Amino acid sequence: MTIKAVQSENLWTETPLVYSSHISDIIGCSAYLKLENLQPSQSFKYRGISKFVQQCKDKHGPSVHLMIASGGNAGLAAAVVARVLEVKCTVFLPTNVSIDTQQALRKRGAEIVTIGEFYSQTLAALQDAVKKNTNAVLVPAYDSPVLWDGHSSMVTEMQRQLPRKPDAIFCSVGGGGLIGGIMQGCKNVGWDEVPVVALETTGSNCFYNAIAINTQNFTSKVPIVPSIEVEDNSPYTVEIVEEYNIAIPHMKALKSRAASLGATSPAPGVVRMAVDRPGGIKCACIPDEMAMHTARLFGDDHKILTELACSTTLTPGYNREFLLRILGPTFSALSPEERKEKCLVFVVCGGVKISFEDMMEFEEIVAAAQVCRATGVCKSMAKKLSCLSNDIET
Repeated sequence: MTIKAVQSENLWTETPLVYSSHISDIIGCSAYLKLENLQPSQSFKYRGISKFVQQCKDKHGPSVHLMIASGGNAGLAAAVVARVLEVKCTVFLPTNVSIDTQQALRKRGAEIVTIGEFYSQTLAALQDAVKKNTNAVLVPAYDSPVLWDGHSSMVTEMQRQLPRKPDAIFCSVGGGGLIGGIMQGCKNVGWDEVPVVALETTGSNCFYNAIAINTQNFTSKVPIVPSIEVEDNSPYTVEIVEEYNIAIPHMKALKSRAASLGATSPAPGVVRMAVDRPGGIKCACIPDEMAMHTARLFGDDHKILTELACSTTLTPGYNREFLLRILGPTFSALSPEERKEKCLVFVVCGGVKISFEDMMEFEEIVAAAQVCRATGVCKSMAKKLSCLSNDIET
């Protein structure tokens, strides 16, 4: 296939939607997995970023220089599509990104720059570099309607692949690109009333905090822009984004091992979509240990390695009580026979930040947490194994 032909069509792969008998048996209803780990860059990121890059080359020509700030997966998506379209790509990474991720980027032909402790600092350095390069185009990692439009294609595929409309769609959230695409996709296919469940890890939950502060801690059905004043011990500061008339939290620190969820603030446009959405957004946070435990269980059952950002999505599928808390009293009140008729979709978002060594470490951490909980020796660890969940119906 010629480059010219490639530019005229979508580069992403239509991924399988597979029935999971393992998860279905646990939760008592039909569970389907949307396998975005099978994209060319091994994550959903390839959908929106490939669309953005195609538009960049169409507009700027073959001399365009793609530059992106990323924790890894967005950069990898940009590098893969850059190689397909034969354009230059530089990826700016936080200093804590693993050597394995850096090597994966280099193998795809990307140049890399490591700078900044957090993504926000890395992005600021990238913005300065783009100003100095006349051929450079800043490729967004998650905050762009073009990305959301590209990601929305997975919902169009779901509509063709599912036997009927789902009763909920589960996904993880970092900066909001994936959930923005899912909300846009649901709107495109007439699924605005389908609940979307946003899952994050505690300590890396900027989207959860954004929904909470714009709805008076999940109590208001009408978005209410709060004051920017917060207590000194708050984990975030607050900015009012006038373009969207929405309050956005900026996390002071990130305290989760789920590095791909490590955005210090969510995309304002996505937060606005969420609070305005007819079907609402249900938000839940879990401790890292639960995501680690789920990664092991999912790997055993489905023979697929998942990084923590991905296993976070799957956690309700391995904990029926947690699932029922998220979906609320109406779903919980269903009889076992009625629940069997329900259909849930879990987006296996993919990602390359996982290895067998990581899985072994996760197993040790989970085992230690379980011992603490059983013996009561470590109250703080036991407390971490409790879950937070709230939902908003707008």
